[in-house]
Amino acid sequence: MTSPDSHPFADSAADGTEHALLRLEHGDIHVCQDGPRDAPALLLLHGSATSGRSWDALVPLLVPAHRVIRIDLPGHGRSSEPVGRGYATSEQARTLGAVLDRLRVGQVVAIGHSSGGCAATALAEERPDLVTALALINTGPGMDAFIAPASAPIDPARWPPSDEQIRRFASTGFREGYQVPRELIDELRGMSPHAITAAMQASIAYLNQRALPARLAALGKPLRVIFGEQDRRWRPSSAEDYRVVPGAEIDLLPGAGHTPILEEPVRTAELLLPFTKLHATGTPRGATEPGPGPRER
Repeated sequence: MTSPDSHPFADSAADGTEHALLRLEHGDIHVCQDGPRDAPALLLLHGSATSGRSWDALVPLLVPAHRVIRIDLPGHGRSSEPVGRGYATSEQARTLGAVLDRLRVGQVVAIGHSSGGCAATALAEERPDLVTALALINTGPGMDAFIAPASAPIDPARWPPSDEQIRRFASTGFREGYQVPRELIDELRGMSPHAITAAMQASIAYLNQRALPARLAALGKPLRVIFGEQDRRWRPSSAEDYRVVPGAEIDLLPGAGHTPILEEPVRTAELLLPFTKLHATGTPRGATEPGPGPRER
């Protein structure tokens, strides 16, 4: 892992992924990049209580055609909790915009999984110049589509939780019988209970303020929606709510649960790639800056 004061992309993993920890005004943000830097860019945004690692199985299928950027949202993965700023989805959008500016990224197709779709939508609202199109994967359109989880939440007073507690908590995030990946168990345990709770509450507040289909219809951006037919967190039929967005492309994935990016990466990529190749037309605004530079808002 590169230090905050070193070259932003000096650290490359054995698999070719380049890591950076970028200093921003309200905290350090961890970024991963894969693929050719001059290729059309995709921004992948994870859901609550996970990180950019949730995209690990999908990234190799996207990089032949794209520059793939993964950002750990504040308080998740290797990004620090926000200092002097809350977890509101609009604040996340401003952070994402600042990161893309630091990377000299001109335009992206923003792809969000679960609540990451809220962050992607908020970024398009905040910075329509940056987002050419959006793809949402198992992102509930509104709280009326939410299916209450059967398991009780983890008690913050008994932190850190055991593996079994985390598996129960995360089980509805996958189809029945799917084993929660070890790395995601470890990452959830590494988060603070406040970060988990605040991020989830922020997504709920964003959806209660205005449902995603109405937000996206107003934006007028191309939209791709993918939903696992066995989602146990959001009613799969609610994907049809996105039909109000003109030209929206919607598909249900048979046999997939809430996280097809891990459960069915090949089939997910097959649905994503025709859309991203058509709409990811942005070009870089120049080389990545040579150093972290001053803190930014």
